[in-house]
Amino acid sequence: MAAPHVALLRGINVGGRNPIRMPELVECFTDAGFRDVSTYLQSGNVLFRPGGTGRTRGSKLEADVEEMLEERFGMPLLVVIRSRDELARTIEAAPTGHGSPKLRSDVFFLKHPLTAEAALADMPELREGVDSVAAGPGAIYFSRVAARATKTRIQKFMAMPVFQQVTVRTWGTCTKLLEKLDEMDGAG
Repeated sequence: MAAPHVALLRGINVGGRNPIRMPELVECFTDAGFRDVSTYLQSGNVLFRPGGTGRTRGSKLEADVEEMLEERFGMPLLVVIRSRDELARTIEAAPTGHGSPKLRSDVFFLKHPLTAEAALADMPELREGVDSVAAGPGAIYFSRVAARATKTRIQKFMAMPVFQQVTVRTWGTCTKLLEKLDEMDGAG
């Protein structure tokens, strides 16, 4: 049986933009032949098994899902897909303390072919003592000190063209998605 995966959709149901109901998203994936489809939260986290879709892995799978979503919902959406093992590697490689209660921690998932090194090369200077970034496998770890979070300078990076190839999830969402993929793996 195919390993469980998560599709991370960028920019749906954020500030009233790109509204998509989760049952419609599940139906779209199911109609396309994906199996064990479910969603987590309202922000475009779709858990699934590739099943008998004939779709491959990696960037080809992402392109196929993007095309499927655009046909169904009439809007282009950036999709980053990670297998259970890929997501686990990203979580395991996080810097020490990432996700600590003293920090607001996120993972910036990068759309292939963007690399962490290339994204960090474009990163503007962040606020010392507030912001911290580190490269990971297909991702950038970003944290800011919770008590000083309003002083962050990450918005400068978010306004750059390179950020259009990134989708962001909180650390808590990432760890919960891995738990859900593990549950699927145990049920497989």
